[in-house]
Amino acid sequence: MLLCTMTHPDARTLTPAAQAEKRRIAMAMREEGRTFTEIGAALGVHYMTVSMWWDRYQAGGVDALAPQKRGPAVGAHRRLSAKQEQAVRRAITDTTPDQMQLPFALWTRAAIGELIARKYGIALPVRTIGHYLARWGFTAQKPIKRAYEQRPEAIAQWLKTEYPRIKRQAATEGAEIYWGDETSLSTSDPRGRGFAPKGRTPVRPMLSQRKSVRYLSAISNTGLLRFMVLKQAIDAPTLLTFLKRLCKDAGRKVVLILDNLNVHKAKEVRAWVEAHPEFLAIHYLPPYAPERNPDEYRNGDLKQQVARRAPARDRKEFEQTATRRLRSLQRQPAQVRKFFQHPRVQHAA
Repeated sequence: MLLCTMTHPDARTLTPAAQAEKRRIAMAMREEGRTFTEIGAALGVHYMTVSMWWDRYQAGGVDALAPQKRGPAVGAHRRLSAKQEQAVRRAITDTTPDQMQLPFALWTRAAIGELIARKYGIALPVRTIGHYLARWGFTAQKPIKRAYEQRPEAIAQWLKTEYPRIKRQAATEGAEIYWGDETSLSTSDPRGRGFAPKGRTPVRPMLSQRKSVRYLSAISNTGLLRFMVLKQAIDAPTLLTFLKRLCKDAGRKVVLILDNLNVHKAKEVRAWVEAHPEFLAIHYLPPYAPERNPDEYRNGDLKQQVARRAPARDRKEFEQTATRRLRSLQRQPAQVRKFFQHPRVQHAA
């Protein structure tokens, strides 16, 4: 005699919606007077499962049969408690490793692992620490250089009082505010990374003798960029040449903000500025605060873009590559304005 049996898919493979529909049908069959065994055979589930559904249904109605979230509860099987996670996050957000008496410059996974081991006696694999960092929204980032001598209170005061005063004075005089800086590019600057088959490291041709090129530049938040190629290290006469060209090109008074490099305050420079107040006024950033100068971010863009190009074969070609990028930016004022959108220089935007 042949027995015909109806096969049913494993309920665990069904979608939550399909599972909910199966439970609804089971409850309707039960209300019709069917036994748990009959319902289980018809729907392909164990009769005890049907009994459990019925108990939930009687206690809480249809809502009690709603799909429940699958998998372990949030935080289950984690080595760190929620309180410990919060403490570690606060530590790597508000302090540096040396402040926690750890022999690291930055918060790497190894540094965080040692912090956790010291505080809680828990040894976590590097990969697990990476999972924690990703869950917290932390990413690997290139650090900003900051001098030990920097005085945050002086910077805050400059941003609060001095720069607003400069802006008001410039607006009263109808002057254009520029931010100026010097930069130097070298053929030995890092060129990043590139993809290649495993075991076949890319080869980057380069000049055996290091070559460099220097620029003096100034940008405004209206998208203007002015620059000059320097044949040697900047000195007072070179800076004066640039200042005179900048004033002539602007067609109105220029307010130029520079850092505290000695040549920016040279006697020859100060004398010319004092003799021509209708053309130029120079103000200075707080000491050791390059990150507050928008032109620093334009410098970073230049180095990054040059590094992406094919390596130059001589200094002239190297200079041409950098100059082409600067001239391209001059034709893209919107791109220049983007350098003012960094959080550290939005005061200048």
